[in-house]
Amino acid sequence: MKSDIRPIGTALYFLPVQTRVPLKFGPETLTAVTCARACVKVTDTTGRTAVGWGETPLSIQWVWPSQQTYEYRHVALKKFCLALADAWAGFQCAGHPMEVGYEFQKRVLPGLAAQTDLPWLAALVCCSVFDIALHDAYGQLVGHPTYQTYTSNFLNRDLAAYLTPAEPFRGKFPVDFLVPQMPTRLLAWHLVGGLDPLDASELTGSEPNDGYPVLLADWIRRDGLKCLKIKLRGTDAAWDYKRLVRVGQIAIQHGVEKLTADFNCTVTDPQYVNDILDRLRAEQPRIYDMIVYVEQPFPYDLENNRIDVHSVSSRKPLFMDESAHDWRLIKLGRSLGWTGVALKTCKTQTGALLSACWARAHGMSLMVQDLTNPMLAQIPHVLLAANIGTIAGVETNGMQFYPDASAPEAVVHPGIYRRRDGCVDLSTIRGSGFGYRLTEIQRTLPAPAKENGI
Repeated sequence: MKSDIRPIGTALYFLPVQTRVPLKFGPETLTAVTCARACVKVTDTTGRTAVGWGETPLSIQWVWPSQQTYEYRHVALKKFCLALADAWAGFQCAGHPMEVGYEFQKRVLPGLAAQTDLPWLAALVCCSVFDIALHDAYGQLVGHPTYQTYTSNFLNRDLAAYLTPAEPFRGKFPVDFLVPQMPTRLLAWHLVGGLDPLDASELTGSEPNDGYPVLLADWIRRDGLKCLKIKLRGTDAAWDYKRLVRVGQIAIQHGVEKLTADFNCTVTDPQYVNDILDRLRAEQPRIYDMIVYVEQPFPYDLENNRIDVHSVSSRKPLFMDESAHDWRLIKLGRSLGWTGVALKTCKTQTGALLSACWARAHGMSLMVQDLTNPMLAQIPHVLLAANIGTIAGVETNGMQFYPDASAPEAVVHPGIYRRRDGCVDLSTIRGSGFGYRLTEIQRTLPAPAKENGI
């Protein structure tokens, strides 16, 4: 098509962010993160050019759980982003960003990743900033919001070219699996981290005094929260059960309606989860009923940990997160008993869309989970949730752990970086691409870590 694009330039920036309170990921704790921000320049068949932007936190503890030091992994991810900046700038492939992104992940990314010891999830997260920027650039070039370009008017191939079995996807495009009318308000899920104090008895005196809440009840009152995601250990059943009960009791007292339990890949035996759920149902039936789904208890390397999880999903909907790298793994997960998929833009916009289409065509439920997204990363994140139609809103917790990091963006998009009445408000997102309104955001970027043809 005349609107087919190819990348011709990239720029990469690293933005350091410090948390106001620690965030526990399974056995590790996050106190700082580097956000990678990419600019991708594209050209179409007529020589027109445009640029787009993408961003994601390089959340080391989530993408690469390991005995290696944090700094070793941190440096490795940044080096991989630098290599990707070169690879994307020189990628000779034209088409819609869905097509170009798919081909890059098929033809280039595996070879680059094989030269490192990065897990595939870490490679995807590094790649996502460029893939997101590509989708934004295309929208800028054709003058449409990105989600309006996922149609036969812009795509050269239907979904059957990417997904199998092909039959449900012949003549279908991503738009056929999106909501017909994007909502401008979404329920917001608050994260209850494993280190978060629940009441005043747990305060140590080291908590920040920065005007933001610390205790769970104060967050619920301030933001009108209706949905809580509870981080669990997955290695200490007594602690996990007590945590669910205590958070559930606070939730009931303050009018919260929905809960979910996140075991962060640390469980190896389904009976561990079953026993907690069965005890909860017997002793705390109201809290049990408030649990909407259970998230990723089991190791995320699904191909090497083919655990039959039907017993868990017969009790509560069971959602893949870290395991859901792409639609092929979602297909495998469905055969093992998983019933839902938690999508993330940090696994690439292209991959998230293909996964959403495959899952919805096969009767699986969808959710969009956060990577504690600040700044620009928050906007494609909430747009994905609004357009694919989740079971209940979107997880969004950047405002809990580093709210001031997004202060320039919040001036333009206040409803995206502050939860009110239990929701985020997307009504300020407008214009071409992802609707960042970048020219209105007063942020000074550091010198680029890498620049090619921008």
